[in-house]
Amino acid sequence: TTPKVSFSARNDMEIKLCTKVTKIKCCFYQPFLCAPNFLNKFAPNKQHAMFTFEQYLGFILFLTILTTGFWLMIFLIGFVIPYWLSGNLIEWFKERKKAKQSE
Repeated sequence: TTPKVSFSARNDMEIKLCTKVTKIKCCFYQPFLCAPNFLNKFAPNKQHAMFTFEQYLGFILFLTILTTGFWLMIFLIGFVIPYWLSGNLIEWFKERKKAKQSE
């Protein structure tokens, strides 16, 4: 069995082990791979796994839906709604002009 170690001491040992094994002193990925994070409290046996594969797929699906919705709103606000409003205003002005001419 593994010895019971306090949360901070266990993370310090893992950081030393991680830097010793990977031989990385300063790297962009090091905080994500080695630094202690809040997930360590909830998943002590999965120290370096941020997501399971199923959670990763769900996260990618969420980002895809969010991005699609964002660009759909940009398209609607930037093109469809102004096109609809300008078409209605042009028709309204034509009807007013025709009504004034018939008087």
